[in-house]
Amino acid sequence: MENYDLKKEVTDKYSLRGRVFHKLREDILSGRYKVGEELREVSIGEELGVSRTPVREAFRQLELEGLIRIVPNKGAYVMGITAKDIRDIYMMRSLLEGLCAKWATESISKEQMEEMEENIFLSEFHASKGHVEQMTELDNRFHEIMYEACNSKILEHALKDYHQYVMRVRKKTLSTQDRSVASNAEHRGIMEAIRAGDGELAQSLANRHMINAYENMLRNGFLEQYEKEERGK
Repeated sequence: MENYDLKKEVTDKYSLRGRVFHKLREDILSGRYKVGEELREVSIGEELGVSRTPVREAFRQLELEGLIRIVPNKGAYVMGITAKDIRDIYMMRSLLEGLCAKWATESISKEQMEEMEENIFLSEFHASKGHVEQMTELDNRFHEIMYEACNSKILEHALKDYHQYVMRVRKKTLSTQDRSVASNAEHRGIMEAIRAGDGELAQSLANRHMINAYENMLRNGFLEQYEKEERGK
């Protein structure tokens, strides 16, 4: 794999190639393109109003991420995120989110702490009302605050990518009332540990939070449903 340059990737997000890449990645992860579907340079270029060059460059980056497979003299085909990929991501996230929570305990700012507390308050309100969209947005933001508070651009970038990869199946898990309430209670526990400066407890709770989320997916059959949707069945 090519050497990763974080600064280049952040800057490149706003370049033509970067915009095409992020749009295609979003479309693949959202399920717009199904596993095995061919991505055509010409039609995508016409849709996005760009030449074939930035599309071809975006394809190469998508292949590096394992989201598509380029077959010489044939085309580019969607690989997507499989149920095994989701399991792998959650197992890795469980470790990295724990580390992130521990580091956030050491470096979180007053403003970030206040936003995290407000996030918990709003999440409890929306969970009690069954507002799934608001819960999803607030759940995303809770994790983003923690990522930003850990004071590591490398860890923040990796976790935000993992978070994006499993967005579709995460929305399903938070659609269940029991899980949305439990998830927010787990967030509160992490937040209180961070506020108390207990890095070891914050790490343990954040680690367990990811395991609980994955076990909830298995228990409710969300992964099987996800795989059927990915294949357009």
